[in-house]
Amino acid sequence: MGLLDSLLGNNARRFIKRKDSDAGEAGRALEELRGSLYNDIRTSEGAKRQQQRFCGPVVAMTFNFMAAVGVIMANKLVMKKVGFNFPIFLTLIHYSTSWILLGILRASSLLPVSPPSKTTPFAPLFSLGVVMAFASGLANASLNQNSVGFYQMSKIAVTPSIVLAEFVIFRKTISYKKVLALVVVSGGVAVATVEDLEFNFFGACIAIAWIVPSAINKILWSDLQQQANWTALGLMWKTTPVTVLFLVALMPCLDPPGVLSFRWDLYSSSAIFLTALLGFLLQWSGALALGATSATSHVVLGQFKSCVILLGGFLIFGSDPGFVSICGAITALAGMSVYTSLNLQESREKLIFQLQTQTLPLSKPKAISETTTRDEAGTANAA
Repeated sequence: MGLLDSLLGNNARRFIKRKDSDAGEAGRALEELRGSLYNDIRTSEGAKRQQQRFCGPVVAMTFNFMAAVGVIMANKLVMKKVGFNFPIFLTLIHYSTSWILLGILRASSLLPVSPPSKTTPFAPLFSLGVVMAFASGLANASLNQNSVGFYQMSKIAVTPSIVLAEFVIFRKTISYKKVLALVVVSGGVAVATVEDLEFNFFGACIAIAWIVPSAINKILWSDLQQQANWTALGLMWKTTPVTVLFLVALMPCLDPPGVLSFRWDLYSSSAIFLTALLGFLLQWSGALALGATSATSHVVLGQFKSCVILLGGFLIFGSDPGFVSICGAITALAGMSVYTSLNLQESREKLIFQLQTQTLPLSKPKAISETTTRDEAGTANAA
């Protein structure tokens, strides 16, 4: 050992020690990185942060807008062109496909971790699954019985229903300016879609019955994600089985007979499978949008979609919805712009308030330390 020390010298020994220290620091950094990745992927809080980081309000609402337009057109195509007039069974196919896709994600360890069961009771999850079955099933039934215009018109009643339900359940209120903006939006959409109001008595009853489940569905999706650290995919995995079960129970009540005699060829099967994939994207994007914004903002997004479809057909395809409908769509878009600006202003005020509350406790120790330093200095001078 002494011969080795004499051959290496002091510099060599210091070099070896430095290398060992560097290796230790690299190992600790690797452990910290692995721990942070585990927290981001394998915990509900980390998964929630990842969802908020990569899918903010703009991304989520844009994603939902595109998926909603696609699924409405695809569902109308399947019901009218393909002749698949079984809206509840079509919704059942959508949610069954979503459950299979979620199962594949879970088997691949790609599904976000759910919060512990003690933090969220089973009752809210079960209620969301039941309400989602009625909201989605009755929405497709309304689309099958009524025109697209009347289907969009019925969504206007969801807005006051959400405002009233949030006040009753959570004592949540909105400002007077927002109320005026929502009135302008609803009035504009009503005027824009008044030319396409084809419905029958049974279709109108379905549309009215759909309003309350739709409002509660949006409120529960938004509240569970924002208050209980649920991600969109995690919440879908927990609630979809309940939804599938209740859709099976709704089929005999709302679907016409003859589903077993439907002719399944390549064209019809491909079209229905396409709507199922779009339905999964709609459910996912809707959950993301509700988690990133609020139930009322999600309804306003749906009305924005109606106006964009109407104006897009006029500007791009040369359709003529009429002067009154165009004015109504423009008025609704103006109301949506005001509502969005009010939401952004409110978000900025909340962010400033949070920053102030976070920095306020930090300023007190500094003031206390300065006072202590002055007292110590005075004591020393007196001595």
